[in-house]
Amino acid sequence: MPTTTCHKVVIVGQGYVGLPVAMRAVEMGHNVVGIDLDERRTSSLVRGVSYVDDITDEQLFLALASGRYLPTIDYSDTQDFDIAVITVPTPLREGLPDLTFIERSSESLASRLKVGSTVILESTTYPGTTQELMVPILESGSGLKAGTDFYVGYSPERIDPGNKTWGFVETPKVVSGINPESLRRVKGFYDGLVNSTVPVSSPKEAELTKLLENTFRHVNIALVNELAIFGHQLGVNVWESIEAASTKPFGFMKFTPGPGVGGHCLPVDPSYLSWQVRQKLGQSFRFIELANDINDHMPDYVVQRIIAILNRDRKSLNGAKVLLIGLAYKKNTGDIRESPSLRLIDLLAEYGATISAVDGHVEDYRWPGGVTRAELTSEELSNADIAVVVTDHDEFDISLIGSSCSPVLDTKDSIKGARVERL
Repeated sequence: MPTTTCHKVVIVGQGYVGLPVAMRAVEMGHNVVGIDLDERRTSSLVRGVSYVDDITDEQLFLALASGRYLPTIDYSDTQDFDIAVITVPTPLREGLPDLTFIERSSESLASRLKVGSTVILESTTYPGTTQELMVPILESGSGLKAGTDFYVGYSPERIDPGNKTWGFVETPKVVSGINPESLRRVKGFYDGLVNSTVPVSSPKEAELTKLLENTFRHVNIALVNELAIFGHQLGVNVWESIEAASTKPFGFMKFTPGPGVGGHCLPVDPSYLSWQVRQKLGQSFRFIELANDINDHMPDYVVQRIIAILNRDRKSLNGAKVLLIGLAYKKNTGDIRESPSLRLIDLLAEYGATISAVDGHVEDYRWPGGVTRAELTSEELSNADIAVVVTDHDEFDISLIGSSCSPVLDTKDSIKGARVERL
């Protein structure tokens, strides 16, 4: 439903979460300021060149041409905003949550708050962050009272990069506020952007919702990863068993093994919950810690399998030419944040392998050091001592890979061939 009121909307962070929100807000009639302190990103946006797979250059061009989208690194452009949405990273630093980007964004917005403004946090974090961290910063920097002079809420991002069915608009949006009026305003804003919203009673429940969603996935992926390891040792085709189990119309949800987990969500978000449980309750969240242990060590298992395959050809990993097919953590995207390929590269380098890789989605400035960029050709495959399918991008020629004369380890069960071995 189109919005009836045009607001000045600030989106802090113009990455895979913030940029889609910004584009949709422009489309629905808002005047949008897109803040991103990465000058390379902002410069790209000003030129109309998108670096987010889900946003095309055409969409970006139309937003710029409308005169209602301003990409900038300058917070002075946010003065007198009506609504601000914070979509900044929340990484782990040595196993501890790092909320520095939330803190700095809140400080920068606080001095520009006006009576009636609304601030919404979307960044993934532990329950209590909105009310216990962000609100005090906003109040201190503005001299205004949250819930009375201005309004605050939390709405967890649910962006699934590369998903053509469930995009930002189609995916139900969980919304919350620190009081009823805050919830009304947060809900009203997102009602104008997405097809449906799901109100919850407070930001803590909304914050936990995001962690629950990703912990659920993390734990179940760990389960099938460990099944894949034991299944191989037992001589059982786990992939076939998963496909058969997925025909059950109730009580089962399909998850598949892989070389590890990547992106911001699965390697990071569950650890926020585990950290808070340990900090506040003095207890360990055993499911999360076990899942972390299994998923974190999948690249090690992949290397073990590579060594075993090379040994059958009377070759050593030391000095072997290893071709990695795909580097991104998720198919059809260029996102290599926390990608298992990075750990895999480190392990292969430690063993003395020569590493090349194929992935047209990953930009040059994100390309890992020590890895030669290659094209997927029959010559490249034949020159490799082993090829490893890490990411099953749609554009990869599976018949070409399947006909390789060199051995192939497929971690995604996407290739069939005489010399192809599945994870």
